[in-house]
Amino acid sequence: MTLFTTERDGHVLILTINRPDMLNSLGELGDGQAFAETFQAINDDLDIRCVIITGAGRAFSSGGNLKAMHEASGAFAGGGTQIRDQYQNNVHRIARSVFGLDVPLIAAVNGPAVGLGCDVACMADVRIAGSSARFGVPFVTLGLIPGDGGAWLLPRVVGTSRAAEMLFSGDLIDAATAAEWGLVSKVTPDDQLMDEARALAARIAKKAPHALRLTKRLMRQGQSIGYEAALELAASTQSLLHLSRDHREGVAAVLEKRPAKFEGK
Repeated sequence: MTLFTTERDGHVLILTINRPDMLNSLGELGDGQAFAETFQAINDDLDIRCVIITGAGRAFSSGGNLKAMHEASGAFAGGGTQIRDQYQNNVHRIARSVFGLDVPLIAAVNGPAVGLGCDVACMADVRIAGSSARFGVPFVTLGLIPGDGGAWLLPRVVGTSRAAEMLFSGDLIDAATAAEWGLVSKVTPDDQLMDEARALAARIAKKAPHALRLTKRLMRQGQSIGYEAALELAASTQSLLHLSRDHREGVAAVLEKRPAKFEGK
């Protein structure tokens, strides 16, 4: 069984983690390659303007395979060096692939998003939760730390204090708390989750594709550079977009009071 199923809806790609019998566990051997190949293909396809990621069945993703951890098998077999390499060459490829996606990414979180599953959701640009969603990073409960970079990521999503509470306690929070803490933008009834995600993705996908990708790039770069450097990047990026056909179309559409038809040119 392949890790993902895909569905195209115009300029939107719906990506579904497809291990429902394992609550969409992630981090199995080969998952890093599957993520890298899938997300690179999306980056290379300029016709894709927005992606939705969700989980098959009743979970978004339960994170790492506890049975394999207990048995020291699969991705958790071998000595310390082998396990370190597995994180660097497999788990970290998952994280880099999701974080490095060029187009806007919406996580439609159905059910539990735990451990690596929670961190994958946090790497998305927008998160929408079904009412049954639960979020948690219970690594300390297992005597571990967030091996996927989650200790860097989570404070940037919910702030230091709330990230510390989640990381130190290992507690899961429900969808309503996730919304209150800013972890998700919206909570919907479970049966309306994908409709909400699709509607948002469709609105995003109507926008100028190069401007979408470059706006996301500026947001990502802004996490590690100062404001003056961000201003310089904004100026150089904006000067290129001013010369684009999509910019001229956008201005004309506003002045003519009609929907814009962006072509990615």
